[in-house]
Amino acid sequence: MRARLALPVALIAAVTVTATACQSSTGTGSAAPGAKNSPTAASSAADYNPVPYDRIKDGGSYTTVGTFDDQGNPFHVNSTLTASRVWAWYNAVAITYSPTGEVQYNPDYFSDVKVSVSGGDQKVVLTINPKAVFNDGTPIDWTAVKATWQANNGSDKSFSASSTDGYSQITSVVEGADAKQAVITFKGVNASWSALFTTFLHPKAATVQNFNNAYVKKAHPEWGTGPYTVGTWDTHSGNITFVRNPKWWGKKGKLDKRVYVNLESAAAVNAFKNGQLDYVAVGDAESLKQIKGLKGTEIRSGGSPFEYSLYFNTRSTVLADPAVRKAIEESIDRAQIAKIQFQGLDYTEPLPGSAILYSFQKNYQDNVSAVLKYAPEEAGKALDAAGWKPGSDGIRAKDGKKLEVGYTLLGDDALGKATAGAFAAMLKTVGVRLDIKKADESEFSSILSDRKFDLFLSGNRSMDPFGARYLCDFYCSDRDSNLTGAGSPALDKEIRSVAQVADLTAQAKKANEVERRALRQYAFLPLFSGPSTYGVKKGLANVGATIFHNPLPETVGWEK
Repeated sequence: MRARLALPVALIAAVTVTATACQSSTGTGSAAPGAKNSPTAASSAADYNPVPYDRIKDGGSYTTVGTFDDQGNPFHVNSTLTASRVWAWYNAVAITYSPTGEVQYNPDYFSDVKVSVSGGDQKVVLTINPKAVFNDGTPIDWTAVKATWQANNGSDKSFSASSTDGYSQITSVVEGADAKQAVITFKGVNASWSALFTTFLHPKAATVQNFNNAYVKKAHPEWGTGPYTVGTWDTHSGNITFVRNPKWWGKKGKLDKRVYVNLESAAAVNAFKNGQLDYVAVGDAESLKQIKGLKGTEIRSGGSPFEYSLYFNTRSTVLADPAVRKAIEESIDRAQIAKIQFQGLDYTEPLPGSAILYSFQKNYQDNVSAVLKYAPEEAGKALDAAGWKPGSDGIRAKDGKKLEVGYTLLGDDALGKATAGAFAAMLKTVGVRLDIKKADESEFSSILSDRKFDLFLSGNRSMDPFGARYLCDFYCSDRDSNLTGAGSPALDKEIRSVAQVADLTAQAKKANEVERRALRQYAFLPLFSGPSTYGVKKGLANVGATIFHNPLPETVGWEK
């Protein structure tokens, strides 16, 4: 969940602790989170070699690990971070954010933006660049904004939209002075409206059939736009190549080719060392050791808008009982899990306390600590009271059934295996057996969409700073994006009331209060973040730890 361009949240497989989030090679010490010398907030530094457009060479290629997702439409509930990243290379990137979250409008799409409030209702007027056109020749105009709104506002449940928040608050999208102007009217005020239209859909892609199915393992470059378009989309190998788009009217892309190579994350470091890749995420001490000091390579490390959490499937039989879920959460030593993640690295951070805001952001509060403590003894007592009695093997049982919980582990990554082993050891001390079930990384999307797990470790990557607007995506009981299935109609009502608060500070305060109630469902446990750390070939510009920033595709390339 968490992410995208226009969208709220994109899920990341737990294995991408080594492929995406990653730990740092710099810091203040190696103490466990919560120790006296731990920082009070995670790093908010950016490190991505920002270079102006006119100082980047024309030509060259940029190659990383990656492939297409099962669901390539980033507005769809089953899409992940992969879909959002691939989408941005051949579709509109109309609004971005600075590393610290300031809004940036791309003039190649929006030549003017005006926001006003009258009678308590907000109006946004988007004036679209006269030259803007989709690759099939369809003008990019107010109808694209309207189509994006209609597909995501929840009025037609046939659209499997990731999030209706914000879109459902819009009462109309109409033509302005001409077709190149979209007038968006909200009921009330929406301070984070920009996150709704960072990208948009071609009207043909906004039918129910195409929204849900057209992008399943397929690309539709004819409905796209931007400085690059699809060169090759190899459904056999999973490799993708983007090339310059001859129909692009804006700033020319600096690269000749942008290449994604479909490799398992464990093979990425070797591919980087062999010169096959220009960039690789570094996830553990061994990987960092292998690439640190390589000729022509530099390490870029900075703040991370990632967070990894443990998801509980409340629809599985054993986890339907909130007493069991709470006992499991109380038996997990989050500081120890973080220590495993950061072992051998000079990095530390406070334990995360929220799904919606990071500790380096204004208005952040540690909501997890307010509702939960590491207390294995209390967990044991609670399980006793719930009728789960220890057997001769130490595993609890009730009505002849042992207290066994599944844990789905993706891939063969050593760090993932170590984390799973730690969970198993922690739960065993309170009489719970953890059944570790291995799955391929390629099964990530289906595991989530079909809820084929009891416990699952996965991450979120935020690409905008408006955390409070994603409260419902995590915790509303009627949202498919809420992978746990926890919640209630009463709690849903409280969560949705947060969106009605216009002031961002007041909204965050109320969101924190509501999140504490949501966390008492004991179905979702934030575990760690870690900064973003990458091995990068020297001279590669506008790539690395960007926090909330998403550099425009045409600005990525090689320094002159």
